[in-house]
Amino acid sequence: MIRQEISPSILNCDIGQLHAELDKIATADNVHVDVMDNHFVPNLSWGLPVVESVVKHGKLPVDVHLMIEDPDRWALDYAKAGVDSVTFHAEAATAPVVLARQLRAQGVKAGLGLRPATPIEPYIDLLKEFDMILIMTVEPGFGGQEFIEAMCEKIRRTRKAISRTYLDISLQVDGGISRNTIEMAAQAGANVFVAGSAVYKADNAANEIATLRKLAKQHCHGLV
Repeated sequence: MIRQEISPSILNCDIGQLHAELDKIATADNVHVDVMDNHFVPNLSWGLPVVESVVKHGKLPVDVHLMIEDPDRWALDYAKAGVDSVTFHAEAATAPVVLARQLRAQGVKAGLGLRPATPIEPYIDLLKEFDMILIMTVEPGFGGQEFIEAMCEKIRRTRKAISRTYLDISLQVDGGISRNTIEMAAQAGANVFVAGSAVYKADNAANEIATLRKLAKQHCHGLV
């Protein structure tokens, strides 16, 4: 059975109060850190020093999402920072299987991210090389966007493909996840939910995490 996980993104946190902002989400399953370079996506966030600080000051496993050009060059630096997992984008990697194997050799999980317009089908035969598949449910680059409901069918196809491998591969969704959309994503087969605005703009982040987790479990159709 597959565990449902809530992974708050710190993209919407007050980075000047990083330690306190991490404490707010201490009841989550991990912390999601978006790294953007203003080339692969039209936004610039933070890089390795912030990731290192999150690892040092946080209590949760760190899930790094690289929205950058040339992840083949940079991903291993993030792995060496002590994170739990590194997700890079299929559209940016020159040799995704090689990179995934290098990440695993460093003792971290390897994730493959797909933009909304990128199909899962070219990667189905390669699923065993990854620990997680990330389906973007918005165009990557900015928080607070509206969930693209059409991605639910892509999530379903991906879940079916993962199920046929009989391997423990997580299916993550990122973008527009809230109380109003997590049910759709869970029903479609996702089991890791990145929620940024929904958590950090809530009056009580811990309560929001608990609510999102409950909704995901209620609609996961056998995924636990």
